[in-house]
Amino acid sequence: MLEVKMISKLDCPLCDKALAKIQPLAEEFNFEINVIDIYQDDELLEKYQIMIPVILINNEEVDFGQISKEKVRKRLLEING
Repeated sequence: MLEVKMISKLDCPLCDKALAKIQPLAEEFNFEINVIDIYQDDELLEKYQIMIPVILINNEEVDFGQISKEKVRKRLLEING
């Protein structure tokens, strides 16, 4: 089962764009996107504060900042074999 997380924050236009880009992939690859507010976890805030949004697949950093749908899709294809 794929575990896909997006580290985000409220009022983040870049995060909104990222979610819109990867939402079709959630339908294609049958997974749910767990959106995590960076301000709810001090470890995440320390690690990713200037990188958000960050896409994690099975806890692996796949992309951050300007999210590339194709980069995320490529990694999903590799994982699904």
